[in-house]
Amino acid sequence: MTQIDIIGVPLDLGASRRGVDMGPYAVRAAGLRKALLDLGHDVTDHGNLAVADRGTFPPDARGGDFLATIADVCADLANRTEASVAARRFPVVLGGDHSLAAGSVAGASRAMRARGEQLGLVWVDAHGDINTPETSPSGNVHGMPVAHLLGHGDPRLHFTTGGAVRPEHTVLVGIRDLDAGERAHLRAYGVRVFTMHDVDRRGLSDVMEEALVFATVGTAGLWVSYDVDVQDPVHAPGVGTPVAGGFSWREGHLVMEMIADAGLLVGLDLVEVNPILDISNRTADLAVGLVSSALGDRIL
Repeated sequence: MTQIDIIGVPLDLGASRRGVDMGPYAVRAAGLRKALLDLGHDVTDHGNLAVADRGTFPPDARGGDFLATIADVCADLANRTEASVAARRFPVVLGGDHSLAAGSVAGASRAMRARGEQLGLVWVDAHGDINTPETSPSGNVHGMPVAHLLGHGDPRLHFTTGGAVRPEHTVLVGIRDLDAGERAHLRAYGVRVFTMHDVDRRGLSDVMEEALVFATVGTAGLWVSYDVDVQDPVHAPGVGTPVAGGFSWREGHLVMEMIADAGLLVGLDLVEVNPILDISNRTADLAVGLVSSALGDRIL
């Protein structure tokens, strides 16, 4: 039995399209708590963090105009995940857009470092999310958290000293849509990247085996940050930035099952569910299944 802390983050300030602020509600409505209780876990739902509504900002606010507010939300979230991991509990963070991971991962890293341990990071996403404010074509902060977790970019999004995770312990999986600046950063920063080309050529199980080696050798815990837009839009229509050619339903579950089998998972993000764009809450249903697979649900 795992003691699970569900933390909702109704944040849509990091994205261009509205709707992901309702993601935590949609995933809860799809039965996340019951699914985890049925697996035998102890589940506490802490509700949602306070996040300013986008409608309270000037109509022409864009991108970096929201960075200071996003940083405040991430600072709060970092404190929450740090406390959860420090207590040997398991935070499940429901987004909201992916900018929240600048806080969730940093908090978990602080808890691990207090024990003299390092945190590994598996970033499962169609996008690299490794822009900085200087390189981002859109200025959208949800495309920047990986860079900030590595210690680059705007200091307001740094919640640890010297970066929350080390490049050699950071792995991106499922990537298929990158900006020019992100390509340059991926080469310069030294993280390991597995694109959909790698998945197609080698098979997902082989890719995940190698990804888990990079993320777990030299670390004592593993955080997974899962953006549902890594799935093919056929299986996850309710996302703000869909990209064709993603994971199948089974591939998404295989990723989470293999992560669970590694036995080092200390927490996870499940982000970018957008119920406005969804069909019959299909993407939220998938999200519940993915979290369940990461926490022990199996076919047999």
